[in-house]
Amino acid sequence: MNEFPDDVGADPVPPQIAQRRWLVLVGIRLAGVAGAMLGMVLAARAHDLLPKLIGIALVLSALVVIAVVPASLAHRWRSPPVP
Repeated sequence: MNEFPDDVGADPVPPQIAQRRWLVLVGIRLAGVAGAMLGMVLAARAHDLLPKLIGIALVLSALVVIAVVPASLAHRWRSPPVP
């Protein structure tokens, strides 16, 4: 006799929506990495102070995007607990 019902841990979100959400999370991370790389290139090639500061700001904001946005979306999309 199985002491665990078959539906425990089952995801109530349809697979298509779950796949789309996963792709959005990966896309956001990749966009953040691309922004950080662009900021590093801008900061490294700049000869004046203002473009260097813009590049550094772009790197820092991209790192925040990589760290915060996917985590907040995952928290928002979390499935409700199964009773």
